[in-house]
Amino acid sequence: MSDDKMRAIICEKWCDYDDLTLTDMPRPALQPGHVLVAVRYAGVSFATTLVVAGRYQRKPPLPFVPGTEITGEVIEVADDVTRCKAGDIVFGAIDWGGYAQEAVVPAVNLHLLSAGLDMAAAIGLAISYPTSYGGLVWRANIQPGEFLLVHGAAGGVGLAAVEIGVALGAKVIGVASSAEKRAVVEARGASAIDGADFKTQVMGMSGGGVDVVYDPVGGGVARPSISCLKPDGRLVTIGYAGGDIPEIGFNILLVKNISVMGFNYGEYVGWGLEDLRDTYAPRVNAAQAQLLTWWREGKIQPTVHSCLPLKQFREAMAEVQKRRAIGRVVLEI
Repeated sequence: MSDDKMRAIICEKWCDYDDLTLTDMPRPALQPGHVLVAVRYAGVSFATTLVVAGRYQRKPPLPFVPGTEITGEVIEVADDVTRCKAGDIVFGAIDWGGYAQEAVVPAVNLHLLSAGLDMAAAIGLAISYPTSYGGLVWRANIQPGEFLLVHGAAGGVGLAAVEIGVALGAKVIGVASSAEKRAVVEARGASAIDGADFKTQVMGMSGGGVDVVYDPVGGGVARPSISCLKPDGRLVTIGYAGGDIPEIGFNILLVKNISVMGFNYGEYVGWGLEDLRDTYAPRVNAAQAQLLTWWREGKIQPTVHSCLPLKQFREAMAEVQKRRAIGRVVLEI
């Protein structure tokens, strides 16, 4: 491979994830306000299958390199960038381009990784942990002593929500599908239950209902989750890994004085209908500073389920789709 080429996964047309191609392509050119990063690890998530199929709410221009979560080393910065410098280890959520040896990223989207913290595990701080932080803190305004129910509690965002809830002093109940996953949830300071008739279990454990439900699953868990809420409770919906988007009767919101709220972290990093990443940067920076502090203190433990080489990108996604992962699946570039 020549010096002006790099290895990357290419999406040349809207397609199934397994139809993506690993190939050589030109290295990206540095732009004003941007940083050239040597990508070391990239996150693998179900959302990528929707992006490459053209079914996500935002569509990159074809052809493009998928991948929205990276950690790596700064190669070069544009003249107007002061946020980081060559040699820094950084992580962040990016527009696309992560499944490649190099990526050009808006400087505002990158954060310095503290010395001694694992680069592969830091993939979790790109999207999973700030999603759970924003959903619980910015939207649900969870308080110490409140009961928090987390669905998909051993997955990427679910395990993050468990740890953040515990760090904030909430009483956390995590729903997980296997004994192995429930053991991990309990090790992070939460109570763990299976998904069978979770409403009965939750109502008994909480003494009458929870204050907040954190739901990355959707589908059939939404309605019984609303029934688990106390009056003035809040349900935060952040995804639909269960496959179906639930429909909720507004009357129950009125009768129980409860709130259902959505949270899309992409809005804060430039993925919304309007690019507001600079506007939200102070809030995002503060959240990342808190998450890094908790990690150094041992209050959160970003977890890598498996780390596969770039050429095994299909096998990596299979781990995600079959719901075998505890924590995150990452690609080593």
